[in-house]
Amino acid sequence: MASAEREIGAPPHQTMESLLMVTSRALRRAYDNHLAGVGLKLSEAYLLSHVDTHGPMTQTQLAEWLGIGRAATGAIIDALEGKGLVERSASAADRRVWLVASTSRAAPLVEEIIAVDTALRQQLWTGVTQAERRQLSETLLRLQGNLAAIDEQN
Repeated sequence: MASAEREIGAPPHQTMESLLMVTSRALRRAYDNHLAGVGLKLSEAYLLSHVDTHGPMTQTQLAEWLGIGRAATGAIIDALEGKGLVERSASAADRRVWLVASTSRAAPLVEEIIAVDTALRQQLWTGVTQAERRQLSETLLRLQGNLAAIDEQN
């Protein structure tokens, strides 16, 4: 492992994987801190923006889109519902299925979320060229594919 770390140029105590995890946590923390001003956490803002943009969805669809379990998604929906930002209604096609939709109170908040996101992304990518961003994106997509293959093996 130590030789692999030297090959990729990572410090001896830090692998690329640990660097990705630390960066991911820092990114989430930055979003949570900036979104606190609008009274939301990143997961709430992410779900709310998605439902507001794409229309009513089932909890299962939202869980799959977020990449988390239905119970965790239900907790996010409960929090947003408690704030009057989303509502559940029975599906006309299948009364056993509940659809989650944004309320009229959500639209102005989604605009604030977009503004926070735009400002934070501008700060985040300061000093990083378009070419570097494109390369990073391509690399991360390949890693996601590799991780999906690993998940399928298990």
